[in-house]
Amino acid sequence: MVVDNKYEIGDRVYLVSDPDQQLRIITSFAVYKGGEILYTVACGEKESRHYDFEMSKDKDLNITTNG
Repeated sequence: MVVDNKYEIGDRVYLVSDPDQQLRIITSFAVYKGGEILYTVACGEKESRHYDFEMSKDKDLNITTNG
């Protein structure tokens, strides 16, 4: 099986839907049947799972609420 992951463990990312654009770090990812990949990202003590299209390596300054 060849896994075509867009991000690696340790990459720093932002969620495209996060109005605060808090920096997150990829701590793991899981590959599911059909090649679907879910990444686990950490922001402080909180972890959440996301698809690659929900993340970006670049901060979106146009949507930040705190400047």
